[in-house]
Amino acid sequence: MSSGGRGSDGDRETESGGSGGSSDADRGRGGDWRNRGRQTLAWLVDASAVQRIAISLTALAFAVLVGGALVFASGFVASCRQPVIYIPLLGESCYNPVEVYWTMLEGSFGSLPNLARTLQETTLLLFTGLSVAVAFRAGLFNVGTQGQMVLGALATGLALVPLGSVLPDSVVSMLVAIPLGLVVGAIVGGFWGFIPGAMKSYADANEVITTIMLNFVATGIAYYLVSEHLGDPGTGSVQTVPVPSVARLPPTVDGSRFSVLALVGALLVAVGIFWLYDRTILGYELRTSGLQESAAEYSGVDAKRNVVTSMTLSGALGGIAGAIYVMMVHYRWQTGMPSLGFDGIAVSVLAGNNPIGVIPAALLFGGLKSGSFAVDFALGVPGELVVVLRGLIILFVAMPEFFRMIGTYYDFGDQPETAAADGGERQ
Repeated sequence: MSSGGRGSDGDRETESGGSGGSSDADRGRGGDWRNRGRQTLAWLVDASAVQRIAISLTALAFAVLVGGALVFASGFVASCRQPVIYIPLLGESCYNPVEVYWTMLEGSFGSLPNLARTLQETTLLLFTGLSVAVAFRAGLFNVGTQGQMVLGALATGLALVPLGSVLPDSVVSMLVAIPLGLVVGAIVGGFWGFIPGAMKSYADANEVITTIMLNFVATGIAYYLVSEHLGDPGTGSVQTVPVPSVARLPPTVDGSRFSVLALVGALLVAVGIFWLYDRTILGYELRTSGLQESAAEYSGVDAKRNVVTSMTLSGALGGIAGAIYVMMVHYRWQTGMPSLGFDGIAVSVLAGNNPIGVIPAALLFGGLKSGSFAVDFALGVPGELVVVLRGLIILFVAMPEFFRMIGTYYDFGDQPETAAADGGERQ
């Protein structure tokens, strides 16, 4: 009896020890996963440009496959006059994923007018993407590019309208009117970016909240001024009088309003921003002031002033985007401007906040937007499904850069072994 009791106690001790060992093993497995996650983040941070391009292309391929499967599956529950695919045991599908993607590609680059529309979107997204990237590079998050763009566009439209009765219709007049419009848009957009920058520096206000709220303020101010005081009296719409022909960017492609001058200017600005932040002392001070304010001030840099400068520069680029919109796309300010400012956030994240990376990111985003119109028009695929396809591509391509930003923020790069050792200590 006693031995049996001891045996039972021993069995219980063995079972307890076994469960304890199992728990240790579970914790060990959890630690392994954490270590692998840290090592992956460190690898992403230290990845070369070629590796990052390969990752983005792989993510794009996965996005196309997932989106194609979604389109194909949606076709089984959609209503259509003539199904395009029949699958035994599954039935008839209304949508052909290959046709959808091919139409999207043709709608973006398949003809000169389509290419012009894509490059027009790309030009605007270059400026809004650079606006967000400039703030990101300084450790700031400017969500107010949309408001800066709206007010920059309104100021440009109002400033250029009187020139029609002053300047003759000539090339010399265009050399005066177009730079003037850009300067006005930059000044007003810069001022609207200066406000949250000053509040961040001298009142410790969160720039995310202030820029979001200033978007609503900007939209409300613009709507009130145009609807009540500055609108075109000859129309019932909330819009300004069209700008004169001398203030319009000359179209490059017949049948479109795209101007290659605006695109070249955007490319030059992207190169200039890259050079400023990566090759100059001022750029280094702007970056460190937002990321490490105390360290910047210790080295003699006026961090608060540089934060204001970064937000002002970011707002100026948003205002230039508004000026380009008025002088190239709509030729006037009108309520309901597209959300190019918010699209600029996605462009900047896709580019890893690199001004040069903004160029292909804006082209991808502009091509997707342009191609989406063709799919909706030619195939009758619901616009909501096309938006989902576009969102999947952006999400898949952006996620590696998003995790790379996280790894950079937590200093995982260049020392994966340290990260693993740290993970072991925290088990």
